[in-house]
Amino acid sequence: MKKTRSYRMTERARSQEETRQKIVEATMQLHEEIGPRATTISAIADKAGVQRLTVYRHFPDETAVFQACTAHWLELNAPPDQALWSNIGDPRKRLETALSAFYGYYSSTRRMWTVSHRDVADVPALQGPMMEFAGFVASVGDDLSDVFEVDDNSNAARRTTIHHSLAFPTWLDLDERGLGDDQKVQLALQWIDGTSDTG
Repeated sequence: MKKTRSYRMTERARSQEETRQKIVEATMQLHEEIGPRATTISAIADKAGVQRLTVYRHFPDETAVFQACTAHWLELNAPPDQALWSNIGDPRKRLETALSAFYGYYSSTRRMWTVSHRDVADVPALQGPMMEFAGFVASVGDDLSDVFEVDDNSNAARRTTIHHSLAFPTWLDLDERGLGDDQKVQLALQWIDGTSDTG
């Protein structure tokens, strides 16, 4: 009898986890297809093939389901790993490697970042995760800037330009102008090289 009860509880838990995962994946798909702003609980329920109350049983509000969606999406689409360039001694080569990694990442995740940047001001549940990613990119920019020799005339300008070059909106603007990722990287490096002449 105990084994039967335990089996039923295990099956119920498995079913609940599968339903939760369906809801998270439906949310993720809707975010990419129509954007976070247009993604309602009703739309999530329809996409997942469940009732609205089922969504609320697993997630108390929009913020909770959006957070679960973001965590799942980032697990599937992890940002570039700083280990790819952190051991490169030459500052410019390190920067080039980091830019190449970020631009490749943006190319493969363009749709999600585009709608997220578009909708973030109107979707409070999205603002926390977007701030976290912005903080990550900022820390990468700081680290890349710090390895250059300090120059009073160019350090501030170089740091600003590196941060600008790492930002998704910068990548998107260059992409919409028809530049390939290698071309984007080389142009960004030219910008950063030019900061040495500022005074």
